[in-house]
This record gives sequence, C-alpha cells and structure tokens, in this order.
Amino acid sequence: MNFIGKIGYLFLCVLILSCTNSDINDEQLSLKSYLDSAIFNTGAVIACAASDNDSGNILTFYYPESGALNTRYYETKSVEVDHNNFSNYQQVLIVSEPIFNCYLRRFSQESMVEKWIIITFELDGEIKVSNPIRSKQISKPTLWDDIVTIEQSESNMPIFSWQDNVVRDNTIYFQIVSDTQDNLLSGTYTNQNQFQYYKLDNVVLNITIETPPTLQLGFLYNFTLMDVSLDNWVNAATLNKSFVNQ
Repeated sequence: MNFIGKIGYLFLCVLILSCTNSDINDEQLSLKSYLDSAIFNTGAVIACAASDNDSGNILTFYYPESGALNTRYYETKSVEVDHNNFSNYQQVLIVSEPIFNCYLRRFSQESMVEKWIIITFELDGEIKVSNPIRSKQISKPTLWDDIVTIEQSESNMPIFSWQDNVVRDNTIYFQIVSDTQDNLLSGTYTNQNQFQYYKLDNVVLNITIETPPTLQLGFLYNFTLMDVSLDNWVNAATLNKSFVNQ
C-alpha cells in the first residue's frame, strides 16, 4: 500500500471509529435508553428550577432522598419538543452542589436557550424520575425579592405570609426555615400563602426528616420561600430572610 493509500485507510478508520463512538455516546446519554430496561417511577424526585439573580444561570434544585445514588441531569435541546417523550432528553454531565448542608442539592448551568429538564436518581432498585421542569430564564426570570411578612404574636411559632402570585400561574409554595449555620430545620410545601412554624395544618408535603427543634428565644433564624409554577419553575423567591425569634 502506497503512502496516499495508507493515509486514506487511516482516515477511513478514524471516521468509522468517530461515528461509532458518537452513536454509543448518544445512546448512553439518552434518558429513554436509560429507562428502557429498568424499573422506574415518574414524579418521584422533588425538583424545581429558578434563574440565578446575578448570572442568569439555570439553578435546578432537588431533594436527594437518603440512600439515593447516581443522580443524573437530563435536558432537551429546546422547549419546542414533546416534554413527555423521554427520547428528547439527553444527559448533561454536570455535578450538583450541596445547599442547606446537603439537605438539598443544586445544579447550576449557563444556557442561552430555554429547555425542559429532568432529574433522576437510583433508590431501592428503581430509577426515580422528576416531573419535567420548564426553564424560563429568558422569558420569565425568577424574581428574587423580600416578599415575606413575619408575624410573631405566638411565642416560638412565627407565622410567615406573602402575597399570592398576581398572575395566578403558581401551583405550590415551598418554605424552608434554617439556622445561621445553614442547617435546614423545616422543609414544607403549602398551597396557601402562609406557613406557621411548626404547624402542619395546611402542609401538603413535608420533607422534614426529624421533628424540628423548638426555636430559641432571641436567636437568629432564616426563612426561604419559593413560589413554584405547575411546570416546576420558580416564579419568585425570598432567600434566607433573617428574623430574631420572639
């Protein structure tokens, strides 16, 4: 084989290998392929997303249940696809970071395109799959503001309240009470625009693992609120509003 023939042969080998690797990677990164031969449970990962106030990045929050393994982040190329079709989702190899001292975790990703996002992890022999999350970092960036009022007429049981979303496109509110060391004391969801620590009368979902401690008089605590839409986008939020327990 002459020199030109050898070059042509090598080029052909590289081309075939490149195509093969590309096909394998696409297959490996497909959510449909990941779930095809597995037992999976949809709507089983608590997750939502917001836009970062400074960078505009998509921040995807999720609750990692105890024992959860192999967490994965999947997304579509745009929002102009069927978000219920798992073949439209490809895995993005990014690493999440802990928040509230690992009680929750968060992915951060820069993106100039709005998309659908799904978070998965493995637990108890199943793949747990979140509901699709519709990012709106361009069309409706999250409003980070002080939208919470705190009333403390009942000792050690402050009442947190806020205005309902004026557009009425929210479906649930997520509340977190934490201490100054960023430990999550209480994590709850309500349909109503108020929450009292620690009453569960109007709580529709509780991710608090242990019984929350009694708040100490004169101590500083923080309150975080997320107004979440039906497609799991955070419309508005208050982050770590400080208050002295009375």
